[in-house]
Amino acid sequence: MDSRIQAFVDQAQTTFGLGNYYLHHHSLWRNVNHFKKTSYILCLEWFPNGTESDEDDSNPDGTVVIEYDVNTGKLNNAIFVMGETYARDGIQFAGGTEEVIKWIKQETGLTHNEQFQIHKETKYEIEFRSSIDNTPISPSGMIEVKWNDKRQLTFFSVHGEFPTGHTVKCESYTLSLEKAKHIAKKQLKRIEFPSFEQKKLFAVYAVEEIYIRNKDQMTKPFEILQDGGTSKKVYHILQWNEPISGAFERKEIDLQEEITVDEAFSCMPSPTTRPITEEDEKKCVEAVERLLRQEYPEDAGIWRVTTLHRDKKFLVATLGTDQHETRVFKRKLSVFLDPHSMDVVNYIDNQFMLEMYNSFEAPGEVAVTQDEAYEKLKGLFELQPFYVYDDEQKQYILCGKLDCHHGVNAETGEVVLLDDLG
Repeated sequence: MDSRIQAFVDQAQTTFGLGNYYLHHHSLWRNVNHFKKTSYILCLEWFPNGTESDEDDSNPDGTVVIEYDVNTGKLNNAIFVMGETYARDGIQFAGGTEEVIKWIKQETGLTHNEQFQIHKETKYEIEFRSSIDNTPISPSGMIEVKWNDKRQLTFFSVHGEFPTGHTVKCESYTLSLEKAKHIAKKQLKRIEFPSFEQKKLFAVYAVEEIYIRNKDQMTKPFEILQDGGTSKKVYHILQWNEPISGAFERKEIDLQEEITVDEAFSCMPSPTTRPITEEDEKKCVEAVERLLRQEYPEDAGIWRVTTLHRDKKFLVATLGTDQHETRVFKRKLSVFLDPHSMDVVNYIDNQFMLEMYNSFEAPGEVAVTQDEAYEKLKGLFELQPFYVYDDEQKQYILCGKLDCHHGVNAETGEVVLLDDLG
């Protein structure tokens, strides 16, 4: 075993009191965060002495999975399977919450109250969230700690972002719903929500979440941020006159990367952080169009490429259509390409998920206008302060997150809780 790996093995064995365990397996993998920073993670799997993998390759109860960031030396995860621990003289929190916080600071190097704060606390668990001046952030970070009746550690996880002061543009929050009402009205959209209980689609006026910048009321889309490589928004409508005969041959999508010890300890940037060039975009669109001419020959002009992003070994093109544009779940195609040859490897179509709605009862006639729906909902709108990372300014910028947990049934005019529609 490489001496650099052995140092982490020895550290884990001592820190977590793993005298009753043996190292079953270790592996390296890498992660790229929202800021395109590459981290290399060492995963150590420790089995209780005298145990082996089950027949289905699952780990025995009490297995300890420990992950370190090899470049910072900091602990990322420590998970005791099924909450069982056979540790001797390991991590124990006899002193309560303050001791938990002290241990987190020691293991992560993060500062309590400045970078993380208590979000939720129960008898056997504390959950912390990253924040700036008690204001939530996006992308955010979370820390979870759990223990058993003896207050022995059974679960620890830290992931996401915990910004420091120099990445934050602080300012006084001056936004209000009154100032933002013109945006709020525009964000009220008529959408078809599926009710699985009633097997029916309901036309509902609901707010499409959005961030509103504090200083100038410019808007920023609310997006579910995905860690990973470089992304690029594009817009290409795929048109063709002639289909291509013959079925496309799919290849297996293998996302496992082989990481060497030298790669990990040199902190070599992941290939997924490379920019997506104009030439990459051109070749990718051409390859995707060839695929559609084979697999969707009747769909000329229907599909459009909306984003390209690097993910592990692949360049992934995301495609959408205007079909079912008013539904909560929209038609989507993900196409995986080899980033070197630009050949399509495989694709995933979510059509099979959408087909379940074909048997649902269609929405009735719309009897409520958007203006009427807005009047019913305007007192239920929420505008919460939020620090949101701006990729151009390379800082967290103060915004307001506009949202509403209620909607208006477009057939009856009834105000409904959106969570109750499922």
